Amino acid sequence: MTFTAEESEYLLAHGLARLASVGADGQPDVVPVACEFDGSSFWVGGPGESFLATRKIRNIAAGANAVAFVIDDIVSMEPFVARGIRVYGRAELPIERVGMIGPGWYLRITPTLSWSWNMAGEPAGDQWYPMRRTVHDG
Repeated sequence: MTFTAEESEYLLAHGLARLASVGADGQPDVVPVACEFDGSSFWVGGPGESFLATRKIRNIAAGANAVAFVIDDIVSMEPFVARGIRVYGRAELPIERVGMIGPGWYLRITPTLSWSWNMAGEPAGDQWYPMRRTVHDG
């Protein structure tokens, strides 16, 4: 399955994510990253050699290519309405390309499972809004 039109629109409009990877010692590591959605895959990258020396790259290069990330925002504080998409996926080693932050090194992340909530603007507060779970072909 793929992302819905509402989910795709949201992903294209929100380019900041929190990416989690796992180190060889089992320690999870989460960092904010620029995240570009191309309609099927996600790209996370940075300029120069410094990106290649980051913990996330070391974790993936060591074989821990299962990653997770969240893209979310708060629509309203009163009433409280949050929306977002959580993605599990597989990351590939970085390649050189031009992406949303310019030329650099980018990981390609293929989604395997995702959850979204409040994409259609359902009210929250007294009622919890339904979550959509999708298994991706990745």
